[in-house]
Amino acid sequence: MRLTYKTNKLRKQCEDPRRAQKEYGKNIGNKLTQRVGELQAATNLLDIQYNPSARLHRLKGDRSDEYAIDLVHPFRLVIKPVLEDDRDINKLEAIDVVRIEEVADYHGKQKR
Repeated sequence: MRLTYKTNKLRKQCEDPRRAQKEYGKNIGNKLTQRVGELQAATNLLDIQYNPSARLHRLKGDRSDEYAIDLVHPFRLVIKPVLEDDRDINKLEAIDVVRIEEVADYHGKQKR
């Protein structure tokens, strides 16, 4: 799967384990770089759904065009499918490009 990032800072945090640990702490940083590696190795989002510990789920409301993947509770990796050729957001096997939006605890509204 091809990944893009909302910001260059976020890209560096996701791709460099030391930066991830510095920004988010050891546990979240390690899980973040693991999940990014899983996304890079996947063919499409359906591959991620088959990993039960990732708990891929679609968000609701004004974020219904985004998905989240579990990191360390309560933090999530929020991704947004880049839909090419009018692909359906509900067909995970058709989503092979995503943009990483943020690492967040969106339940408590605490962003990092």
